[in-house]
This record gives sequence, C-alpha cells and structure tokens, in this order.
Amino acid sequence: MRFYSVVIPVYNRPDEVKELLESLTHQTYTNFEVLIIEDGSTNRCEEVVADYKDKLSVRYYFKENSGQGFTRNYGFERAKGDYFVVFDSDCLIPPNYFNEVEQSLNENEVDVFGGPDKAHASFNTLQKAISYAMTSPFTTGGIRGGKKHIGTFHPRSFNMGIARAVFEKTGGYKITRMGEDIEFSIRIINSGFSTGLIENAFVYHKRRTSFRQFYKQLHFFGRARINVNRFFPGELKMVHAMPAVFVLAVWGWLSTLIWQPALFRLGGGFLTFFLLLLLVDATAKNTSLKVGLFSVVAGFIQLYAYGMGLFSELVNPRGNQPFAQK
Repeated sequence: MRFYSVVIPVYNRPDEVKELLESLTHQTYTNFEVLIIEDGSTNRCEEVVADYKDKLSVRYYFKENSGQGFTRNYGFERAKGDYFVVFDSDCLIPPNYFNEVEQSLNENEVDVFGGPDKAHASFNTLQKAISYAMTSPFTTGGIRGGKKHIGTFHPRSFNMGIARAVFEKTGGYKITRMGEDIEFSIRIINSGFSTGLIENAFVYHKRRTSFRQFYKQLHFFGRARINVNRFFPGELKMVHAMPAVFVLAVWGWLSTLIWQPALFRLGGGFLTFFLLLLLVDATAKNTSLKVGLFSVVAGFIQLYAYGMGLFSELVNPRGNQPFAQK
C-alpha cells in the first residue's frame, strides 16, 4: 500500500482550498497526507487548513512568493510519501481518485502518472464551456490528457504524481513560470523515467475565470510553449502550431473583405462550419445549448489567444528563464 503526499501550491485562494480539502475528506483510499504551501499570499488560508486538522493529515506552510514551480519543490522537500501528487488549488478530487491510482500502479507501475480534467455537473455555464475548450480535440485542448495523446505522455501539473526518486534525481522544477510543467515533464522523460496516463484518475477543474482572463491565460500558455522550445529545441510540434495557423487564417479571412469579397464569403463559410462543429459537439457532450454557445466563444478564444501568444513570444521574447532556483 503506497503512501502519497499531496502537494498544493496556493496564492490568495482560501475558498478554493476549502473546497479541495473537503473533496479530499471523501477519499475511499486514505493513505495520504496533504501539504498546503502558501506562496506569499496576502489572503491566507491558514485558518481554513486548521479546520481540517481533525479530518485529514494536513500540514500548512507559508513562504515568500516564488511561483508555482519552486513552491511545489518546497513541498516535495518536506513530503513523506512514496509518490508526490500535485493538484492545482482550483481542483475538486473525486472520491475514488487514489483508489484508481493505486490500482493502476499495481497493474502497471510507472514513475510518473497524470490524469485528465473534467467539468463537474455543479459547475456553472462558463466553467463548463472553458472545460470543454481545454479538453476538446477540436481546439487542440485534447492533447492535455485523455484517452488519446500524441507520442510519449507528458503529465501536466494540475493533476500529476511523481515517484520520490524522480524528484531526487531531477531536482524538481527548474523554472518558476513560462511552461514550468512542460519543461519538467520533458526533463523527466529525458532522464529515463516512465510515464503513464491513468484515464480514470481525473479531477474536476473548477476554473474561476472570465472570458477576458481565459484569453490572458491562453496567451500566456502560447508564450510558454515558445519558451520551452528554447530549452528543448524540437519540442514545438505541428499540433502546437495549429493555433498560429488559426490566427493567420482569421487575419487572412478578414483581409479579403477589402480586396476580394468572394473569398471573404468563402472563408466565412469555413469558419461558420468550424464554429457550428464546436456548437454541436459541446451541446451534445453537455446536453445544454447554452453551454454549447458559450463553448463556441471559449473554443475560439482557446485557439486565437494561444496562437497570439506564440507570435508574441517569437517577436518580443520575455521568457528564456535560466535553470536557476531561488
């Protein structure tokens, strides 16, 4: 029976931490501890954590702000588990999560595992729409984690577990932002460790955001992909360039309005078909036309913002962070 250490970096999100800890109290497999690492927050969650001392094996730490990557390392250094499990603070964990992980590792032990994210039935319309955009293959979101993925599985830090030996050999995260989880996954694989997707070890990712914030987040993700490619040339795959192609197609289509109206109508037809495809698929998957309509907007933003982020970092590089930890 493995012992797991759950490491959760937090920045000004006490309400999220409360919901996450509450979900962990319902786990059917209980051989785990929880480490809440407050990353220099002004709105701390210490009192929230204290309320769960009698329900969970939970420890609280406060440190100066250094970003998610180095904050996770801080937790790893203090963790007691055989595996270190990382969740984002805005995740809810299904009751059978650790049972699924333990069973999967018993059948096929890997050094690093990851799982998908899903939308819970209780999520609001916007949260469901953004979840669709971030997981649908039509928006390239499906490469984040699901039944099908491209090449070797690269876990993401919203739902990921690593064996203790992985941290001891790699030293954990080496950059604090701009693609820190992608960089870490690549370095893990390059170090010879095995990775695997556990399909049933999913989390409910309760993103509290707006379309404007979602645009900023995806724009940042696009920049981060370019930054990671600086460290590992060749990691920018064709699938990652698809959002850039989408941006160019939108720009090209708009330009035809001036010089070639017939092409503008033709391009508009292709765009309309694509958006209708998102509408039908999202509506069917969520059994809600309202979620489908919101998903059209979210899907467009997911592609356009990511593509613009790629171009932004290529033209005006602001990443290229050294492999140095504070």
